Amino acid sequence: MDLKKYAEAIRTHPGVTRKNAIHGVVDMFPTAGFSKVVAAEGEDAAVLECGDTCVLFAADGIMEKLIKSDPYLAGYYAVLVNVNDIAAMGGRPLGMVDVLALSDGNPGTELFKGMRYGVEKFGVPLVGGHTHPDCHYDSIDISIIGTVKKEDVLLSSTAMPGDDIVFIMDIDGRFPPSVPYTFDTTSMKSAELVQAQMEAIAVVAEKHLAHACKDMSNPGHIGTLGMMLESSSAGAVVDVRKIPKPSFADDIEWALAYLGCAFVIACDPSCSQEIVDIFREVSCEGAVVGKVDGSRVLKITDGKDTEVVFDFSKDIITGIAPKK
Repeated sequence: MDLKKYAEAIRTHPGVTRKNAIHGVVDMFPTAGFSKVVAAEGEDAAVLECGDTCVLFAADGIMEKLIKSDPYLAGYYAVLVNVNDIAAMGGRPLGMVDVLALSDGNPGTELFKGMRYGVEKFGVPLVGGHTHPDCHYDSIDISIIGTVKKEDVLLSSTAMPGDDIVFIMDIDGRFPPSVPYTFDTTSMKSAELVQAQMEAIAVVAEKHLAHACKDMSNPGHIGTLGMMLESSSAGAVVDVRKIPKPSFADDIEWALAYLGCAFVIACDPSCSQEIVDIFREVSCEGAVVGKVDGSRVLKITDGKDTEVVFDFSKDIITGIAPKK
């Protein structure tokens, strides 16, 4: 592996660079002073206090490029990405609403069929929303709510120096030809297994095994870890040889992929094996790939050479101010 090429591919990946604009939006809407907001900026879902339970609140949209290239998969992934955001917080989803824009007003399109399949697969109802039936374009955005006990919330901003970094991945899947850098692991599997994979994170949360968690999204596995470290004001060294990977995947292609079921977890080393075992029961691979440290620099190594991917004293991914 060319480690320099590998690191540069991650730094310049659109899944990473398109996150740079987030802080500009976040800075316009500060949440400080709102007593019911437990966590918001930099998390996969906002955490809103509601007695002893917290409401998890998230939203996600699908890129125009995917809607044009594969509307069925776009509808399906509109559900998947939102369910993953709730799972990553240790929660269980309750329901979704959507905002649709349609160029032909036809509810029988592939986009709708993909959404319906996602609802059936993940067992989360679509309970309302809004439709624009007369637009000049097609788009789909979904918002989701879930719940988690207050003491069980998993944040992505609380990784601690000394933590193991555990990568959890379902590596049994395929790269759809219509969607580069997307690794589909869920559409061909049973609803029972897919829902059990999401439930596994809730089990980890209830057992208080993890300090931090984030679902692997568009930035890829190292890029998603970078977002966790950025918001945790931490750094890490990752041994790329230890990252689970299907035999047919190219190293860089795998590093940049959006994975259908995959999580970055930071935990006390005494908990790593139990987390791996929990996910092995639902057909996911897990491995300790590195350690969190206090450097605020994310490095990768192949056992011989070491390369800096992000130095958060000068680099940004989301640009959201680290938690203090």
